Amino acid sequence: MKMTIDPATCSGHARCAAAAPELFRLDDAGYALPVEGEIPAERQEAARDGERACPERAITLH
Repeated sequence: MKMTIDPATCSGHARCAAAAPELFRLDDAGYALPVEGEIPAERQEAARDGERACPERAITLH
């Protein structure tokens, strides 16, 4: 599974990081940073939690 974060859509609510802090990193302004590479199987549920928590739907899992 891979993840993309649309920086134009992200509003910096940081709900993804609150839902899955072990996976989502934020920049200094509180905007989600892209996750590079494949998401390991043991973190895929956390990725889904972060995706669901985003009110802007800026996170897409592939």
